[in-house]
Amino acid sequence: MDLDLLLNVLFATIRTGTPLLLIALGELVCEKSGVLNLGQEGMVLMGAVSGFIATVLTGSLLLGVIAGMMAGMLMSFLFGVLAITLVSNQVATGLALTIFGTGLSAFLGASYVGVGIEGITAWNLPFLSEIPLLGQVLFSQDPLVYLSWSIFALVYICFRSTRVGLTVRAVGENPEAANALGMSVFTVRYLAVLFGGAMAGLAGAYLSLAYTPLWSEGMSAGRGWIALALVVFASWKVQRVMLGAYLFGAASIMHLVLQGMGFEISPNILAMLPYVATILVLVVIASDAGRARLSAPLALGQPYRPQW
Repeated sequence: MDLDLLLNVLFATIRTGTPLLLIALGELVCEKSGVLNLGQEGMVLMGAVSGFIATVLTGSLLLGVIAGMMAGMLMSFLFGVLAITLVSNQVATGLALTIFGTGLSAFLGASYVGVGIEGITAWNLPFLSEIPLLGQVLFSQDPLVYLSWSIFALVYICFRSTRVGLTVRAVGENPEAANALGMSVFTVRYLAVLFGGAMAGLAGAYLSLAYTPLWSEGMSAGRGWIALALVVFASWKVQRVMLGAYLFGAASIMHLVLQGMGFEISPNILAMLPYVATILVLVVIASDAGRARLSAPLALGQPYRPQW
């Protein structure tokens, strides 16, 4: 592999891994609070279609990004009402949210299929983009990539060094004890779920406004499910999420790279690798022993019923 090809692969890996990073960061915060939201795929699609429609109608990419985040938050709020307030089964509610979001996004975006827009373009950061090799890969990206790095840094600092992060972890480990210490379990979980929805919506907006500036039904291509597995792959540790996102991103484009290099391997087999990894990780977490080894929050997926 020559140097130019390697740099292009690394550049594409970051772009491909960015939506996974955003979704996974939101889901990690959500799960740290003890809530398992399997509706990421539906929220991503709603963020993608809402962001695209808002951009077409207003001509503003910024409003499109905001609309995508708001759509994700609205979907996550619906999940919160059902799973947190009404104490419905979190797994069933999340799956229903994905089905609902997939169908609603297809309905809303039906008349926008084939519509073209000028998407978010790359920003070459002054001086930094001129650094040999690294400048082309890291500092010639679009602004949403830089935003994803900023969000990653904030989440990492939050859980490592702030009272907010400690509160979220306490609620996710033992909500009864957290409530006894004066923490509002419902408030913490709602905020975590809303953050997860905002990140999923932002990832959707990234797909339809930056990655491939168009709308097509099901354009998330399972990224919501991959991000769910990525959180487990990272053992609920923030610092591992970025590495995992880019590894999954690299796996997603590897079939194109190997095809370009002339390898006689079926592209269909290579294209399914990220999804095979997702299935294997979900099989591990299905067992209580697997969850314990992976350091899952103790109250993950368990409804909280306050003792009045």
